[in-house]
Amino acid sequence: MTATTKQDLEYIHSKMMGHAEKFQNSTIVITGCAGFLGYCFMLYFSQYRQELGIRKVIGLDNFMLGRPKWLESLGEGFDIHQFNVISDNIAEVTDAKNADYVIHMASIASPVFYRKHPIETIDANIWGLRSLLEFYKHNGIKGFLFFSSSEIYGDPTPDAIPTDEEYRGLVSAIGSRACYDEAKRFGETMCMLFSQVHKMPIGVARPFNNYGPGMKLNDKRVPADFAQAVSLNQDIVILSSGSPTRTFCYVADAVVGYLKILVHGKYDYFNIGIDAPEISVAQLADIYARAARDTFGYSGKVVFQAPEEDNYLTHNPQRRCPDISKAMRILGYEPQISVEDGVHRFLRHIKESKAEELSW
Repeated sequence: MTATTKQDLEYIHSKMMGHAEKFQNSTIVITGCAGFLGYCFMLYFSQYRQELGIRKVIGLDNFMLGRPKWLESLGEGFDIHQFNVISDNIAEVTDAKNADYVIHMASIASPVFYRKHPIETIDANIWGLRSLLEFYKHNGIKGFLFFSSSEIYGDPTPDAIPTDEEYRGLVSAIGSRACYDEAKRFGETMCMLFSQVHKMPIGVARPFNNYGPGMKLNDKRVPADFAQAVSLNQDIVILSSGSPTRTFCYVADAVVGYLKILVHGKYDYFNIGIDAPEISVAQLADIYARAARDTFGYSGKVVFQAPEEDNYLTHNPQRRCPDISKAMRILGYEPQISVEDGVHRFLRHIKESKAEELSW
């Protein structure tokens, strides 16, 4: 574990102190445990398992994108299974029936990869989710967290920025991103219906542009692309004009929000991200370049190129900025890590990870 990751976990724990008792003697099932967010969830539960009183964490993943080494360092109380949420039977996983909390985030999230695997993306978010909801509808779980996406809003109209949870979205059902966007939207509908019919305590998270430790540098999303470039002292390449704007939420802040939804104990849906500053992709590149000069002695520059993939920018939202007032009011969610600080942390983590690898 890097020093930066340890700092992040301490930050998360400080924000969750008022909810720690809710994990006492609990079993937690996490699908997609080997992914970007899985890194932070799994290491947090490992670092604070005894203090939180967690009995067991069951991690499930099909390892389509690889099995990370950090999974081997979690210690006792963790059962890791190669599991395809689309086709495998959760009832056959030892102790899964005893879960108190379920975190379902098994899905490809990078546009480059979900366009390459569109059917699998749909199946994980619809049939995988459906099988989990069916299995747990009578099990008396305390919390079920479904990872939706801010992509359900599509390309919001200017009057819907910042975007609150009641915005209905402007999404193409037949566009190049539809396999992801529409699967998440239908997944949300299933969550609503199962909560109504079976009284399940389902929380829906709508993430807004998370980044940070745990993100694979070949992820093909902008924060990973920029991090990979600067860590190799290569130019930062922007495959657009750089004008689309986003807010970027550091992973430690985001995970606090997700955990608070998980233990909320009743159905609801929340934007999780940071609401300022809304910056362009080009501005983000400049932040990476400055942080990389401090961290790596970076000497590259920012360049603009046309994408090789024809559909790369099709239906790409021009703006993405959340209204997080609902999560702030109901959950006490208050993200505090600025994008400048977050990028510095991310790059420090990469540097520390490389140093750890060299020491093995």
